[in-house]
Amino acid sequence: MDVKSAFLNGYINELVYVDQPLGFEDPRKPNHVNRLNKAVYGLKQAPRAWYERLRDFLIMQGFKIGKVDMTLFTKDINGDLFICQIYVDDIIFGCTNEKLSHEFGDMMSREFEMSMIGELNFFLGFQIKQVKGGIFIHQEKYCRDLLKKFKMGDCKPISTLMSTNEHLDADVDGKPIDQSNYCSMIGSLLYLTASRPNIMFSVCLCARFQAAPKESHLTAVKSILRYLKHTPSIGLWYPEGANLELLGYSDSDFDGYRVDCKSTSEVSWSSKKQNCVALSTAEAEYIEAYVVCGSVPLLCDNKSAVKIAKNLVQHSRTKHIDIRHHFLRDHEAKGDITITGVRSEEQLADIFTKPLGEETFCSLQSELNVLDWSNFILFGIACGSVTKEPLNEKED
Repeated sequence: MDVKSAFLNGYINELVYVDQPLGFEDPRKPNHVNRLNKAVYGLKQAPRAWYERLRDFLIMQGFKIGKVDMTLFTKDINGDLFICQIYVDDIIFGCTNEKLSHEFGDMMSREFEMSMIGELNFFLGFQIKQVKGGIFIHQEKYCRDLLKKFKMGDCKPISTLMSTNEHLDADVDGKPIDQSNYCSMIGSLLYLTASRPNIMFSVCLCARFQAAPKESHLTAVKSILRYLKHTPSIGLWYPEGANLELLGYSDSDFDGYRVDCKSTSEVSWSSKKQNCVALSTAEAEYIEAYVVCGSVPLLCDNKSAVKIAKNLVQHSRTKHIDIRHHFLRDHEAKGDITITGVRSEEQLADIFTKPLGEETFCSLQSELNVLDWSNFILFGIACGSVTKEPLNEKED
C-alpha cells in the first residue's frame, strides 16, 4: 500500500514557526509567523514525525516493533503470522491468512488516506512474482537500466564473472580512470546483490579499489556487467512450504588478496577481507569459522580447521593464532555450536570467496536458490500457470 501525502499525517512535538506563505498573508498581522501543529513537506522533522505517528498507531493495534529493524512490525493473530514492513510512505504487508491482510488494508484506509492498495509486484527496483508454488524476487528491469546507464546495453554477453586464475591488485602503474564513475558503478552493483548474491565476490573485490581505480579494475567491472547482460532475469526463489533449517557455511580463500596477503572470507552473503594475515590455509579457515560461529551447525571444508576447533590442547603450531579466535573452540566444547566437515564441491560459501569455473558456479548458485526467471516462465507456460508478460520499461 501507498500512503497519500504521508508526511502531512505527522504531529510536531517541537515549537516550529514558518513565514506566512506568499499570497496568503494576513492583512491584519502581516509581520506575524505561523506555528506548525502538523508536519509539512520540506520540514526536516517530517519523516520522523510520520514514522512516530505510524509506529504508535500500529503498536496500539497490537503490533510488535522489530528489535533489529525498527521499520519491521509483526503480530501473532490466533496462530497466524502478520508481517508489516515500512519504507517511508510505502508499506509492504502479508499474512498466512489472506483474510487478515484485507482487514489490515481496511483498517489502514480508515486511519490514513491511501492512493493504492494491491498485490506486491514492484518495490524499490525489485520485481516480485507470486506464483503457485512460491515467490520469485528479481531485478531484471533494474539490471537492464543499469546496463543502459553505463552504456553497456549493446555489450557482448559472457557466461562467467571472472576467470579462475584472475587476481586483481592495486595496479600501481596502470592508467587511472574517472573515480566518480567507477564508484557509481560499484554502488549500483552492490544494490543488485540483494537479489543476486552470486555476484557478491566479484563486486566486493572490485569495490576494494575505489580509492584509486585503474583501467584493469574497470575491465573487471565491465566483465560483471557483461555477465549481467547474459543473465538479466536471475533472482531468488522462495518455494512454498520449504523447511527452514539454519546452516552456516564457513570458507576462506587463503592469501586471496594479493595487495596485503589477507584472506577473503564469506560472512552472511557477503565477501570481505579478514582483519589479520593468516599463515596457512587451516588458520584462514579457522579464523573464518570463528567469525560465523553464531550459526548452528557450522560446515567447514578444511579438516585442519575443524580439528583445531575440536582440540582443546594448545598445539605449538597454533600458538601464533590470536586468542580471540579460540572463542570458536570454547563454544564447540560447551556444545553451543557444532562444527563439522563438508566436501569442497558442496561448500556453498565458495561462491563468495573465490573465482569459480562456470559449471561449479552454476551448481552452487542453484543450491542457493538463485535461479533464472525465464526458466520459470517457460515452465509455467507449459503448465498453464504463468503468462509471459512484456517488461514495462516505464514501470516506476
